[in-house]
Amino acid sequence: MLESGFEIRHRRSATGWTVSTVERPVVAAFDVDKTLTTRDSVVPFLLVVRSRSLRRMLGAVGPVIAAGARRDRDRVKALVSEVVFAGRRIAEIEPLATRHAERIHERWLRADTAGRLRWHLDSGHRVVLVSASYELYLARLGELLGVDAVLGTRLIERDGVLTGDIDGQNCRGPQKVDRLHRWLAEQAGGRERVEVWAYGDSAGDRELLADADRAQLVSGPITRIP
Repeated sequence: MLESGFEIRHRRSATGWTVSTVERPVVAAFDVDKTLTTRDSVVPFLLVVRSRSLRRMLGAVGPVIAAGARRDRDRVKALVSEVVFAGRRIAEIEPLATRHAERIHERWLRADTAGRLRWHLDSGHRVVLVSASYELYLARLGELLGVDAVLGTRLIERDGVLTGDIDGQNCRGPQKVDRLHRWLAEQAGGRERVEVWAYGDSAGDRELLADADRAQLVSGPITRIP
């Protein structure tokens, strides 16, 4: 194993010469909802955390419907996040997020993709969750799964209180690639120094899958370990 993390492997060619190849370390990037889980995890969390202000919720119905009609999922996420989280104390939300993560881990994981994640860990690969779901509960889910990092949608917190605003952008589409590349630059020396395996199930994962060296569109059960 080289100091940089690269591994040299030797094989004998047909001519009898020994050929050395350099293999890059593997980083496996997993989407969460309906890739690792059997169902969406965001809406159930919002229902648990939902604001007690009925007036605020009703006031957002029109803009949410309009954004939904435009298929602007990022705008919908921003509006709903503001309604549900603005003014809520993080100390109040964190226990709910922890229980939600434990519920996902106990009840909603797919056996096949969760098994593939464990195979990556057992193989010594680094594993990252890259998801539009909220980091509030993904952080605990990542701990339960034993992964190396969690890259999800983050909310802005000031003095222990959530503003309801998303920190940066919804971690979906091109943002998944951007967040993963930034993490790789900090933790692995850059994207070009690793072999990325990516798993996703939806249009929001298209860019992540396209960027990967090995991509798995999860449209049905994963039955074969590579």
